[in-house]
Amino acid sequence: MPDLNEDNFIAAETAIDVILSAARTLPMLAQRRLIMIRQIERWETMAKGEKDAIDRIAQYATSPVSSCVLVMVGSKLDGRKRLATIAKRGNWWIACDPIARGGIPSFIVARASERGVRLASSTAELIADVVGTELAGLVDAVERLCLYVGAKGSIEEDDVGECLVRVKTSSVWELVGAIGQRDLGRALAALDAVYDPRDKGLPIVGTMAWSARQLLRFESALRRGMPPSQAAQAAGAPPFRANELADQCRKANRLDLERWLEAIARVDLALKGASKRPPKAVLEHAVLSLCKSPRSPSASSRYPA
Repeated sequence: MPDLNEDNFIAAETAIDVILSAARTLPMLAQRRLIMIRQIERWETMAKGEKDAIDRIAQYATSPVSSCVLVMVGSKLDGRKRLATIAKRGNWWIACDPIARGGIPSFIVARASERGVRLASSTAELIADVVGTELAGLVDAVERLCLYVGAKGSIEEDDVGECLVRVKTSSVWELVGAIGQRDLGRALAALDAVYDPRDKGLPIVGTMAWSARQLLRFESALRRGMPPSQAAQAAGAPPFRANELADQCRKANRLDLERWLEAIARVDLALKGASKRPPKAVLEHAVLSLCKSPRSPSASSRYPA
């Protein structure tokens, strides 16, 4: 009977006596009552009388009513307060801090592993680039991919293209290669082949950023004297892609790739509202600029096939 056994309160908008009274009320035709208090950090900014609300909740927490589930939600809480100390000691303090961008790939790998599915860190980076950093979207993406490959399977780059976006990584490599050769016609044709108006081209931007970063890691490994197969592994790519990556590095060297990342960042901002131009026009202008930009000194002599 949810209507009879659930109460929602906003801290400082309801007297603490009313909240505690609701928590101590017996449930109606049910085993439990649910009491939700949101924005409890507001109590810390109130006048003296309401500031005591946190202490009174803490006192209640030392001997709670067994028929009530009391959930308190807040941000930037003072961890020195008695309530926080009791919550941590009782193991009912649940931190929901956002994951830093650098920790997203590890989060994706862990979620897939929980479902018995293998996932390389480079593929996890690709998922983060095309989906974003919102955890709800990432969890949904991992679940779809795990269902697609099946239990004890392995999620590969092509699976990401099949399930999450309509962008094949091979098609993006074709686009990257055409830009590296300053072949404007082929680059625009490749862009046209992968562009989908439904997603405004954002997956293309994410996949291009991922491919450029992978190439930069591969190029850095080659500079350190690694053979192409080891350099591919250092870049987070399987060894059989070593020749493909080396070929891409011969077409575009480090300065090119760094310039591409800067351009991709500008395109990402433009597609997310910084520009009023149509999304495809933004992408086409970026491709045009990259193809017409001065070519950096060739690196082909440094990178063996």
